[in-house]
Amino acid sequence: MIRLAKWLIYGKRMGGLPILHASISAKWTMRSDRAQNSRTEALGLIRNRKGHLPHIVVVTGEPLPGRLASLALGTGDIDCMYHFALYELIDAVKSAGAEDSLEMLNVLIDGKRLKDISDLPLDLTV
Repeated sequence: MIRLAKWLIYGKRMGGLPILHASISAKWTMRSDRAQNSRTEALGLIRNRKGHLPHIVVVTGEPLPGRLASLALGTGDIDCMYHFALYELIDAVKSAGAEDSLEMLNVLIDGKRLKDISDLPLDLTV
């Protein structure tokens, strides 16, 4: 597993004090035993925050819909997952004929738990 980066995006509050706007955990893939790292980091931010809750998201390239679901359908501590090749993943699952995996992807996408990476900048402007 390659861990890409951990990004914290800060904004400014009235008076010039920095506030945490978003936490982006980027993971190339997610081994089942390490998929919970993003959740643990998010829980730490939630517990120790001052003020508003920041956006807590995960960016990944994980090719297995089951592993995506294990994190995206969690307890709600992760706002959303963003896949850097979501449309290619959908096409690959369709061409493989994996109906269960395609159904899982549709559940994640329709429930707004999994989005394409191109949606991330717009989602963070809110």
